[in-house]
Amino acid sequence: MDALDAIASRRSLRQLDSRPVPRALLDRALALACLAPAPHHTRPWRYVIVGSDPREELARRMGEAWRADLERDGHDERTIARLLAKSRRQIAGAPALVLACLTREGLRDWPDERRARHEWAMAQHSLGAGLQNLMLAAHALGLASYWISAALFAPDAAREALALPDEYVAQAFVVLGYPASGAAPKPRPAPDVRKLIIERE
Repeated sequence: MDALDAIASRRSLRQLDSRPVPRALLDRALALACLAPAPHHTRPWRYVIVGSDPREELARRMGEAWRADLERDGHDERTIARLLAKSRRQIAGAPALVLACLTREGLRDWPDERRARHEWAMAQHSLGAGLQNLMLAAHALGLASYWISAALFAPDAAREALALPDEYVAQAFVVLGYPASGAAPKPRPAPDVRKLIIERE
């Protein structure tokens, strides 16, 4: 599969079978994730492969953080329970689970808040490119994947559950696995590039 085909045909797919993902495939996809462009020739990302043992604690801590947000937003208990159960299933049942984190390693330490904020934004842009690389590589290797942004809203809970260093700032999960039999992603309409691309001469 060439790069153009991979970009055009990759879709997020949540229907995965229970087969474990061979570590060699996961390592290959993650190595390609680490080829993403980064600010100042840095490597600010850390990819954490989450095994089965810490997942219940991870789901519990993240669930507590999300519950607090949902309760503040005024959701009823039935809705909260449904959302937390789905989140727990995704974390606990993932054939392979990767947590993408950022650190400040190599980033410039600006004296003002504006430039410091933009420096961190550059690192986040870079991590997005790395996650795209990871998901495209997984697709080319015969795996399906999908992105879970919950870690961005509960970085402390994720770090504490996985006993990560203090400098790791959780950003996103990627779930990877083999597509379930008969599963197919939902059709995605082609973008109207005329509305998305603007030319100024």
